Amino acid sequence: MKSKRKLKKQNRKKNRKQNQNQNQNQNQNINQNQNQNINQMNDIFFFGENNVSQLLVSEKIKEPIQFKFGNENENENEKQIKQISSSDFSTIFLFKNGKAIEYTIEKVNPAKIQIENIQKVTVGYRNEAILTKKEIIIEDIVSGNRSIYLLTSNQNAYGIGLNDWSQLGFDYETLKKTEKPILMMNNVSKIFSSNSSDSVFLLDSNQRLFACGNNQFSQLGLGKSRKGERKIKKLTKIQNIPKGKIIDIQSGYLHSIMLIENEDENQNPKRKLYSCGYSRFNEYDEYEDENTYEFTEIKSSLFENDDNILEFSVGYEHTLILTSKEKLIGFGNNSHGQLGTEKIRYYQQIPIQIELPKLRFNEDLSNYHISCGYHNSFLYYSPPISNLEEDLIKLFRRKEFCDISFKTENGEIIEAHKLILKYRLNQNQNQIEKLQEIISKKSIKESNQIFEIIYSNNSKIKPKLYFEIKEIINSNEKIEETMKRIYLNENENENEKDFIIERKEKQYKFPKLILIMRSELYRGMFLSVTNDTSNKVTDYSELSNKSFQIFEYWIYSNQIKDGIQITQEIN
Repeated sequence: MKSKRKLKKQNRKKNRKQNQNQNQNQNQNINQNQNQNINQMNDIFFFGENNVSQLLVSEKIKEPIQFKFGNENENENEKQIKQISSSDFSTIFLFKNGKAIEYTIEKVNPAKIQIENIQKVTVGYRNEAILTKKEIIIEDIVSGNRSIYLLTSNQNAYGIGLNDWSQLGFDYETLKKTEKPILMMNNVSKIFSSNSSDSVFLLDSNQRLFACGNNQFSQLGLGKSRKGERKIKKLTKIQNIPKGKIIDIQSGYLHSIMLIENEDENQNPKRKLYSCGYSRFNEYDEYEDENTYEFTEIKSSLFENDDNILEFSVGYEHTLILTSKEKLIGFGNNSHGQLGTEKIRYYQQIPIQIELPKLRFNEDLSNYHISCGYHNSFLYYSPPISNLEEDLIKLFRRKEFCDISFKTENGEIIEAHKLILKYRLNQNQNQIEKLQEIISKKSIKESNQIFEIIYSNNSKIKPKLYFEIKEIINSNEKIEETMKRIYLNENENENEKDFIIERKEKQYKFPKLILIMRSELYRGMFLSVTNDTSNKVTDYSELSNKSFQIFEYWIYSNQIKDGIQITQEIN
């Protein structure tokens, strides 16, 4: 009698074959149409086991091919990709407009996820989690293989789902599964896992690393003393971790990868990868044992001295890496083509360079990202979009541009930006003096929170504090409207415009603060450690008057004058 697992596998294969036969002719037409009209906002490549067979005919894609959405998603195809998360059963595409669609192996057509303002998606074996902009308490979500982890704003880590490998930090006999979030640990700054992992890593605010769950291949990096312990039943501190700042950790079924950042001899950030578990992914392998019991550096001639690691992603048994030298590097299992090459049939222990397809956008790989599913991989284009609220809160911390001081109840000084306060507080009243009075009765922590409320217009940061200051702030105005008012009141704030742009022998003044907030070019220029005090940029002479007016309006409002949102910073 066949087992349930074998029957499920046969049914999945049968359904997939039927979907492929039903859609093969349709797909050929779709691909022809899309080749004629490639949208400039998306650049997605796919390789490995095909779990979106309704769009791709072959079961295995052994070379990176252009991934295109079907005609049923014509509207979604016009939007930029923010994130891709894939598992054995489903793949979710999250767009930068906060909408998402999901492909599953059991359905011919994708489903639109009926949730607005999505910030992050994460997919496991047969579980998924979605983080929206409305979430107040939850800061981050991470999927394991059959569990989900939540990080709250007060730095508590919770787990939900199955606990068969003690991946929730409890003995399986005590807790088999939970349908409600269960507290795992306090004082957590980051949670690390992966969509095919039954392990979890928790980093506390003191950079101490803890782990629990599946350790049958020593993939938790606990050392030889814990060799043979299949389950680590409670969160255990990892003693011998590499020196430096932990940027990311991802774990597959057999191995875990850690990304560490240090400074090189020139004080530039330098990143290195470390692995543990099965097996040694090392070009210079000097060890007899194929397993690594502690996190050990991955060494390869592909990692040049002037190269740096941008990001990496771990699948079930494979890993992909993007580097600043525009290299896509991979190692691990390639039985499904998940390393994007036909040259390797099964397992690759030495890192290899994967031949990249022709990228649509003529730039380096810094705006491309990778996402590994169980047995497949995505490479996709997703440049960052500036967010006014986030930028304002970040700039609030920059003392270089602070020009007004406030004193807290303990006599501590907190500095702010007068130009922004001027337009965030209610007009025609001496609200700055009232703000001084409120701050004088608050701690430094509460004062910082008050200014974050003022800058971001977000009353959810601290509702009680918002109630105290709501009378003096312009709570009805969005941040974009504030920037527009600064732009329109040219004469009133002329003295606060401290940077000159020359074009066609004319001079235009802008506040440095606003330029930094809107453009990477000016951010790098003004926040540089060099002593360059130049106050002029002369490379706008070729712009027409209309183009320059559009540029000027966009600098303040993040909008084109006809109302169309800009999706990339002008560099």
